[in-house]
Amino acid sequence: MTGPDTPPEAIDPDVDLRVPAQRAETAGSHKWPVLAAIAAGGAAGTTARYAASVLWPAAPGAFPWATFWVNVLGCALIGVLMALVSEGGRSTHPLVRPFLGVGVLGGFTTFSTYALDFSDLLEREEADTAMAYAAGTVAGAMAAVWLAASATRAVVTREALR
Repeated sequence: MTGPDTPPEAIDPDVDLRVPAQRAETAGSHKWPVLAAIAAGGAAGTTARYAASVLWPAAPGAFPWATFWVNVLGCALIGVLMALVSEGGRSTHPLVRPFLGVGVLGGFTTFSTYALDFSDLLEREEADTAMAYAAGTVAGAMAAVWLAASATRAVVTREALR
């Protein structure tokens, strides 16, 4: 429900329109730099993901460890970034979150490859492995983002008290 005192819903659900620095990300003239930052970050993130798959290729019929660890690591880094940018109490450049969060880490993590790996496991009639992979990836990613964000908050709080 919206009213005169309720801000409009954000385009990006991570943007809190009550915070002026985050609200500026969605302003009309600022959209092109934001899109450019996301595109540049996405190119870097997808390149890093591709490099991981080349360095640690999955043998035919093997468990897709590279995709699993890329997604878990990416989620941990998202937890660190969001804790620093959203809760760090420091002012950051308005393009940091779109470049690093949406671009680099959004391009690095991969739902499409995760889904393809899951499908491949099912096609090879490895339903138990497919289910373990599906559940393990979700559990690992959620745990990674929570642990990384919690650890980052603890470090930031400890540093602030010094």
